[in-house]
Amino acid sequence: MAQRKVPMRKDIVTGEMQPKKELVRIVKNKENEVSIDPTGKKAGRGAYIHLDVATAEKARSEKTFDKAFGLKLSDDFYEELVAYVDHQVARRELFGNGK
Repeated sequence: MAQRKVPMRKDIVTGEMQPKKELVRIVKNKENEVSIDPTGKKAGRGAYIHLDVATAEKARSEKTFDKAFGLKLSDDFYEELVAYVDHQVARRELFGNGK
């Protein structure tokens, strides 16, 4: 059987290309609302961040998504992002990668 191509995306914080499954998508819709997109299918402009708490903390300290989307995001958004990433990392440790 032929090997399937693994979709790759660039982590906006580190600039590294990573498999899409190891990233979480942050999306800005037409109403300029920014949210976490766990499915990766919401409509709007997306940016990706690695599922790593240190990377999420770096995004918070550098206000990475403010720059990427040209908006002023609240600290609550970054808190939610760090909590989400932390939760997903814990899930992966408990249940594996879901393969």
